[in-house]
Amino acid sequence: MKILDWYILKRYLLTFSTMLLLFIPIMITVHLAEKIGKILENEVPLSEVLIYFLDFTIYFTHLLFPLFLFISVIWFTSKLANNTEVIAFLSSGVSFTRFLRPYLIGACLIAIFSMVLGMYLAPKASEGFNDFTYKYLKKGRKAVDNINVFRKINDNDIIYVSSFDMKTNKGFNFTLEHFKDNKLVYKITADNIRYIEEDTTYRLTNYIKRKILDDEDELESIRTKDTLFDFTVKDLTPPKYAAEVLSYGDLTKFIKEEEARGSSEVGRFKLVLYRKWSLPVSVFILTIIAVAVSSIKRRGGMGVNLALGICIAMVFVFFDKVFGVMAEQSDFSPAVAAWFPNTLFGILAIYLLNNAKR
Repeated sequence: MKILDWYILKRYLLTFSTMLLLFIPIMITVHLAEKIGKILENEVPLSEVLIYFLDFTIYFTHLLFPLFLFISVIWFTSKLANNTEVIAFLSSGVSFTRFLRPYLIGACLIAIFSMVLGMYLAPKASEGFNDFTYKYLKKGRKAVDNINVFRKINDNDIIYVSSFDMKTNKGFNFTLEHFKDNKLVYKITADNIRYIEEDTTYRLTNYIKRKILDDEDELESIRTKDTLFDFTVKDLTPPKYAAEVLSYGDLTKFIKEEEARGSSEVGRFKLVLYRKWSLPVSVFILTIIAVAVSSIKRRGGMGVNLALGICIAMVFVFFDKVFGVMAEQSDFSPAVAAWFPNTLFGILAIYLLNNAKR
């Protein structure tokens, strides 16, 4: 690498690191000011609070990665342009594509860091962040969808409970239907079902089992019955943030299991999976846009470049959030939701890059 490459690459990485170090304390201070009342009210141990804010930092740094990166590149490239350094580089015979090379090398390093963070570190931080939030900050709020639980637990069995209480491990209006070759073989109903953790069995109250026979149905009715089932309480009501806390390998396995069970949340889980790849790609796209926008010396100076860059970053975040919500709350394709912002801004990056070359 030549002096130009090292000069720009060091500025790229140093500015990005500085931006993170500046914004992280601000995020922590604002969040602490908002939550300090509930933390003191619930008498949360200091050790748990410190771990929570470490998880909070990793969790939100990963979410805001594109914004930090974009502002960083806009900032130091605008300084280069204002100092006429960009003009000096290009007038010395360096093409704009060659000028862009150290930026892409830096983007590659940041993208690898983002991928490792998203696939392995952020899920662990997300688990700690959400567990603390629902335990201390959202008391009374449910971390699981436990109303009208309808689950396919294997290829043959489908279960339903009208509600499930996680504190008592008790569900109401339980139904299990067993199929074979798409034909109903038997159906079990009970007023309630309770998980007995000591011996991993289930206790059914007002148990009724109806076997579907060719001639006539066979009925079995028992006041209380203890039995085994091929599912756990966690399978019945996975947390709302179940996908966020899994590493990449565990997440792909989890999605396959949920698809086999006929879960209605598969789209939301797939969105989390696809974003683990789309975020690193966005690093390259936003870097190119930032360089193309800020490498031109403007009459308003750095302020104009920063304002323009922040507007573009906000639009990117807006599209990402809107399409994410659409995928989570409807049948909208999670793949399109994850990749549409990158596609749209990739086209914008190509357009701005061609203009910058001219």
